Amino acid sequence: MSIDLSGLSAKELGALIKNAKKQQTIVAKRPAITKVRAQLTKLAKAQGYSVEELFGGAAPAARGRAASKATKAPAKAVRKLGKVAPKYRNPANPKETWTGRGKQPRWLAAHTAKGKKVEEFLIKK
Repeated sequence: MSIDLSGLSAKELGALIKNAKKQQTIVAKRPAITKVRAQLTKLAKAQGYSVEELFGGAAPAARGRAASKATKAPAKAVRKLGKVAPKYRNPANPKETWTGRGKQPRWLAAHTAKGKKVEEFLIKK
């Protein structure tokens, strides 16, 4: 994790350091999550409940990626693409934009059918 600190003043940096140290002491004083999880499980069992009944779904220890992989059938690998800023904008309705990926939107197809070029709708930076 990286935070850009170059734009902060000395006063802002001091406040940030103070808050970070305060948060660090709070986090350091907390017991380990595995210990808390074990205590909750033990207390739930002592009262006649299961963790699944109390919190729904899988037990806290089994949540996350490992649990979903263990319980679900293997899924096909899906290629995830990041979000892309829009490149083209409809002059008649500025809320309508297109990134340039996939099928052309209807508004752009209609304009190009009338003889306009796609480059005319580029968003100027």
